[in-house]
Amino acid sequence: MESRTARLTILIDPEKKRLFEEICVEQDLTPSQVVRKLVHQYTVTNAGGRELPEWLTAGNPRGDDK
Repeated sequence: MESRTARLTILIDPEKKRLFEEICVEQDLTPSQVVRKLVHQYTVTNAGGRELPEWLTAGNPRGDDK
């Protein structure tokens, strides 16, 4: 499992950010949780031929999150 964290800074339209944060609150999630899930899904889905570490694919070898 991941043991360190790194900061990812993004620029986003203020209105989109407000709406995103509002939806996160409604789903009892933090924006960071949602972004981490999106990064995870994107990485697994678009890895191509790369070998991914087991902790990234454990329990979900195709990365479907279903």
